Amino acid sequence: MAREFRTVRRPASMDTPEFDLAYVRAHRGAGVPVVIIPGGPGLGSVRVYGGLRRSAPDLDIVMVEHRGVGYSRRDLTGAELPASAMTVAAAVDDIAAVLDAEHIDRAVIVGSSYGTYLAQGFGVRHPERVVAMVLDSTLLSAQDHDAVRAHARRLLWEGERGPTAAAARRIRRLVEKEGADPLPLGATSAFLYEFGGVPRLERYLEQRARHRTGLVDRTFRVARTHGTARSVPYVMEFGLVGNLATRELQYAPAPDGLIFDPAYATAGLLARFPAFEKEPFDLPAALPRFDWPVVVLTGERDLTTPPSVAKRTAALARRSRFVRVPGIGHSVLDSHPEALLAAIRALLRGEPISLGGLRRRGLTRHLAPAIGGLLAVDRLSAALLRDAPSGRDGVDGRDGADGPDGPGIEGRDPMDEEQPSAPRP
Repeated sequence: MAREFRTVRRPASMDTPEFDLAYVRAHRGAGVPVVIIPGGPGLGSVRVYGGLRRSAPDLDIVMVEHRGVGYSRRDLTGAELPASAMTVAAAVDDIAAVLDAEHIDRAVIVGSSYGTYLAQGFGVRHPERVVAMVLDSTLLSAQDHDAVRAHARRLLWEGERGPTAAAARRIRRLVEKEGADPLPLGATSAFLYEFGGVPRLERYLEQRARHRTGLVDRTFRVARTHGTARSVPYVMEFGLVGNLATRELQYAPAPDGLIFDPAYATAGLLARFPAFEKEPFDLPAALPRFDWPVVVLTGERDLTTPPSVAKRTAALARRSRFVRVPGIGHSVLDSHPEALLAAIRALLRGEPISLGGLRRRGLTRHLAPAIGGLLAVDRLSAALLRDAPSGRDGVDGRDGADGPDGPGIEGRDPMDEEQPSAPRP
């Protein structure tokens, strides 16, 4: 990685001191450069995605360490960058500065989650430098939380779609008959559906009705309490970039108090970060002016940036392809990077996008087995406590996981064009 690692000096401005912006470039000269922008905001690029870059020697990959994160966190005196330096427009122009430093005139711009907002913002500010664009788990507007609420409630409360109908009935029963607090139940259920699939969600709800989910519930309660308060240096650092997340992208919208409200998990951010002011771009108005090919990817179980937003994005872009990636939730980059790389290669070659037969290697691939393991421990603990006097183990014979990649594909929409399944380095 040391040979990939570089910095470019970013000049001082009224809001930002002079600092060195870090980036990596792998496989220089392998073809049209590909800029990959992770999500978060707060995810590092240099350390986190080394495996991704090594797995694609045929792609000339550039990744920028976002200002305020990891190797781009401090100014030339060693002090942390100020909150005033955290703006979306500045982060977009950082990408252009890296292209300048690398003498790259034009590139394929790839964004994931929050990175899709930067990618589209790059298209607004630097359209002459875009060859094509891949948008994975699209963020389109600071008002996307309305679509997030509607999508989750349609799937897991109203239960309009067949595969989630039974789970929706169980959730309503727990709230309306058993008196469960809807907000934490909704947050846990949404996460289990997105990253564990319908079978694990149904297993959780069945055990919850029998009061056998103590470990799972405690784990998610701790995660909700401390999720954005803690950071892992060079991996995920929300502390500085949280300022642009709340101020420009409304990451902490006003809660509506109902189940499956994304604001439930982020409401505490306003105690630490500024309130929403105004987003920097009108992307729905800008997308029809993009004159390059755009591939829009969405995970079929994505509740964070739902398929409805991805479909709207694809409808607005003039030369777009919409691809639903089966068997995953949010962020193809982190859940199924081989699918993202396959889409990039197909785009560069002008070929149809085929995702069949690809191995799952993503950073989140361990979540589904981990969820199954927690459920198994809860089930076993309850059985041991119940049957201790008689010596029976009480285990029901089902394991806590469905294999290394989670359960099969659920929730397909037949209308979609679906695809088969520290120190410097």
